This record gives sequence, structure tokens and C-alpha cells, in this order.
Amino acid sequence: MTDNVQQQPWVELKQLLAAGSAQAVEAFLASLPADEVARGMLRMSEEERAKVLRTLTPKAAARVLEQLPESEAADLLEGIDAADAADIVEELPSDERADILRDVQRPEAEEILAQMPPEEARETRAMARYPDDVAGGLMITEYLSYPRTPMVGEVVHDLRVNADKYRGYDVQYIYVTGDHHSLVGVVNLRDLILGDEKRTIGQLMIGDPAKVADTTTLDDLRGVFDQHHYLAVPVVDAANRMLGVVRAGDVEEALSDRGASDFRQSQGIIGGDELRTMPVWVRVRNRLSWLSVNVLLNIIAASVIALYQDTLAAVIALAVFLPIISDMSGCAGNQAVAVSIRELALGLVRPNELARVWINEILVGAINGIVLGLLIACVAWFWKANVALGFVVGASLAANTLIAVSIGGLVPLILKRLRMDPALASGPILTTITDMCGFFLVLRLATEMLPRLAA
Repeated sequence: MTDNVQQQPWVELKQLLAAGSAQAVEAFLASLPADEVARGMLRMSEEERAKVLRTLTPKAAARVLEQLPESEAADLLEGIDAADAADIVEELPSDERADILRDVQRPEAEEILAQMPPEEARETRAMARYPDDVAGGLMITEYLSYPRTPMVGEVVHDLRVNADKYRGYDVQYIYVTGDHHSLVGVVNLRDLILGDEKRTIGQLMIGDPAKVADTTTLDDLRGVFDQHHYLAVPVVDAANRMLGVVRAGDVEEALSDRGASDFRQSQGIIGGDELRTMPVWVRVRNRLSWLSVNVLLNIIAASVIALYQDTLAAVIALAVFLPIISDMSGCAGNQAVAVSIRELALGLVRPNELARVWINEILVGAINGIVLGLLIACVAWFWKANVALGFVVGASLAANTLIAVSIGGLVPLILKRLRMDPALASGPILTTITDMCGFFLVLRLATEMLPRLAA
């Protein structure tokens, strides 16, 4: 493979497509690391991407889709024939299948499902109805289960005979089910292989196994795996019917994805997983919905300065300290926001524990505010040799730090109680209020002490 191909895999892909060699396209994609598959596909036009999928076998096309962001994979499926899309979707793991179809437009998704075997379509519809941050949305349905009665030797023989079929299944554990597919026990694969062949798996199983409900949240799932260190846990419905298996690795991946999503939202990327391959107007709309709100919030904060422009004109040195006070208070508030969001995510604090959170934040904020206030007061005093100026900026920073940590600590909890996303909304609320309060405190105090400041 040439250096140019290594650096630009889409170049080779286009050449292979033009040559019409399906085997060569498949072999080339199989030779690339996962991130290079995604990079190569996303640097091509929509028509070229669709042609790649149509060129590959359904199994190879499914492997390609697994390397792409879900939104891009969904767009690709929408652009090809429903029958071809259904063949590809059938080759995906059950959790990936549901995640991608959840992003496909409803009419196109129904067309694809209509082309799939009825049982697989029913199962996929059921999984797609779950949010992607609960056990039902994270589980896989490729697992092994048997009734109590088969002998250990019979089960081991079945595993060997159907090795190709079970290769993609989660076979760390064998699940034992009773009437109506209710979960009654679990057998570790090691115990099965080493067990007495003449015993039934019902005799070998561990009864009343650990399990989670299909509605168990991502945070609660993390707690389960942190506490027990299982590789996987069975998922059941309200009637104890086994629905699937949620794996520790999938929970960790979902937590990582959520953290990345929270970061994007905190930076104003609120339209989901924005990629530069998306249409320009989609990206513009997603960003403007955030930026336009920020314009209004900043106008509100700036209006405070307009009210005290005479004071600012009389003591121009205040203009130097306004952004410092605003920025330092904002930093202190953002620290409090980060701690509150993390504790909410870990389940260490509940949205109704406002008093406890506020007391803890105010203690830290008071000490930090006093220290920072003294530092900035000394700078102002030495610069202008004016004690009054030092008092105004120092007291304002100290007071605004208290306000900032109070808002930063409490607003995420309040937003969580209101069922709003604390990662998205806390930032602009904090910034606007700390700017307004910081400007007001400095200019109000300066107005009261104007004779001493102008002296």
C-alpha cells in the first residue's frame, strides 16, 4: 500500500470502485483500521458511499456500517434500496441494528423492517423503542439459553455443532429459562465445559442470578458492574422474561459516548453528533440555535454596563478589571457545575439535595473568593495607589465568586428536577448571571465610592 493510499484511503476506494472489483473493494476495506474505514468512507460523496455498500456483500457492508457514526450509517441506509438495506441490517448485531434504525427516518425504517424476517423485525422494533441509555436499549439479543432438562453433554455438543452460528453470540454464560422464557438460572461457560456430562444444566446452574430490568438506567448499570465485576448481566422485563444481555463493555462505551455528548453540548453543539460531512445548512442551524441565544444573554449582561457608563467614564481603570472579575467568577462557577454534573452522573447526589450542595459550595467559594479578592485588590492598589479601587474590585470579586459557585452548584440540580439537560443549559445561565452580577457589583460599589476613586 503506497503512502498516499495510507494517508488518503478514499483515493484507493474510488479507484477500486471504478474498476468494478467487488472482491478488491472488500479486501481493501478489511485491511484498514476501523478509524481509517470511517475516514475513507466519509471523504467520499453520498453516491460513492452508497455504491460501496451495494458493491460489498451484506456481511462486509454491515462491518463498514459498524465503523461509521450512527447518524451517517442511518443516512447511508436511507440512500439505498430497502431490500438491500434489510440484508445489511440483518447482519448487524442486535444492539447496533436498533441504534442505527432509530436514526433512520420513520418511513424508510418501516420499509427496511418490512423486508426483514418477521421475528427479527419484531425484535428490532421492540429494541428501537427503548431509549439508548437504559438496559433495553443497550442489550444484545444474541445469547444462549436452554431449559433446565438438557444434559451438560447435550449442551456442549450443541455448541460444537452450531459453532459458526453461535460465533457472534455472547457465550460467557449459558442462561437457563423456565416457563414463558422466564430466567431461572445461569451457568458459567467454564463450569459447563468442565462439568459432569450426565448432569442436567438445571443441576449445574446458579439459581436466582443477578439481573437487571429493561428500564434500568445507564447510571444504575454502571453501579451494578462496579459492584459485581460481571462481564454481562441478563435483562428481564416486568414478568421476569429474559429479553437479552447487557455487557460491561457496552455500558462503558455508552458512558464514554454520553460524556463526549455532554462536552459537545456544553460547547454549543446541540444537534447531536455534528460531523463536517453533514450538509452545511444543518450544521449552521444547529450552531445558530445556540449562538443566537448567547447573543441575547450577552446583551442583557452588557446592559448593566450601559446603566453605569458615567461611573465607568469617570474611573476608566474599572474597565480593566471588569473582564477579570467576570472571567474569574465564571471559572469558579464552572468548577461547581462540573462537580454537580459529575455527582449527578455517579448518583452521589440527588436533585432535591439543594441545601447540602449549597452549603458545601459556599464554604469553598467563601475561602476562594476571599483569597482571589485580596490578590486582585493588591494588584489594583499597587497599580493606581488607590485603596478604594482595591476595595471595590476585591470585594466585588469575592462576592461574585460566592454567587458563581452557588449558581454553578445548584443550577444543574434544578435543571435535572425540571427534566432538562444540565450539561447544555448550565453554562449560559451561569455565564449570564455571573457577568451581570460582576458588572453590577463593581459599578454599584464604584458609584458609591466615586469621590474616593476619582481623587
